[in-house]
Amino acid sequence: MPESEFQDIRNLYLFSNMADEHFQSLMRAAYVQNFPPQIELITEGDPSDFFHVVLSGSIDLFSQWNGRETSMATVRPISTFILAATINNAPYLMSARTLEKSRVVLIPSQDVRAIFAADGDFSRAIVTELAQSYRAMIKTQKDLKLRTSLERLANYILRQQRRAGGGTAFELEFEKRRLASVLGMTPENLSRAFKGLQPYGVTVAGNRITIGDQADLERFAKPNPLIDDF
Repeated sequence: MPESEFQDIRNLYLFSNMADEHFQSLMRAAYVQNFPPQIELITEGDPSDFFHVVLSGSIDLFSQWNGRETSMATVRPISTFILAATINNAPYLMSARTLEKSRVVLIPSQDVRAIFAADGDFSRAIVTELAQSYRAMIKTQKDLKLRTSLERLANYILRQQRRAGGGTAFELEFEKRRLASVLGMTPENLSRAFKGLQPYGVTVAGNRITIGDQADLERFAKPNPLIDDF
C-alpha cells in the first residue's frame, strides 16, 4: 500500500492514537484496490477475512433473505466497515457492494485483532467505535418501529437537508428504489409518501427535493435527537 494513503487513514479516530509501530504494522499488511460500480466486496455469511477502509466512492451494505433484499447502510469516505465481525472473528452479517467507482483499503482481520490485544489506545478506540455503531443501530430501529412511513420519510428529508447544507432545495443522496429499501418501504409506498408530504410543503422533481414550508414540515416530522442525530 502506498505511503501517500497512510495519513488519511491515520486521521480516522480509530487509528489516531495508536502507537506508530502498531499503525505501521497494520499498513504493511494492508493493500488498496480500485473497484468499479456494482462490485460485491463481501458476502454475508463468509468469514470476515478483511477489515475495510473506504478512501473514495461509496459502499452499500445490504442483506438478502428468502428472495428479498434490503439496504442497511451507506458507507462514505473516509470511514470503515465492518468492525464487529473483524474483532469477533465472526461471519459477515451483511454484504457490501460499490455504488460507484471506489477506492478501498483491505487490512487482514487477524492483524487488526493482534494489534487490538497489544495496543490499549487502539482497543479503546475500537470499543468507542462499536458503541457508536450500536447507538446508531438503536436509533435506526426506533425510526423504523415508532414512526409511520410518512414520518420516516419526513425526518429523512430533514436529515438529508442538513447534510446538504440546510438549503430549501437539495438532491436525494441516492435513487428512490434504494431510498425505499433504506426506509423499510416498497417503491410504491415511497411514491405515495412523497405525495402525502405535499400538504406540508414538500415538492419532488426527479431526485430534487424542495421544502416550501420548513416550519410546517418540522411540526409534522417532530425530529428528535434521540432518533435522528446519527
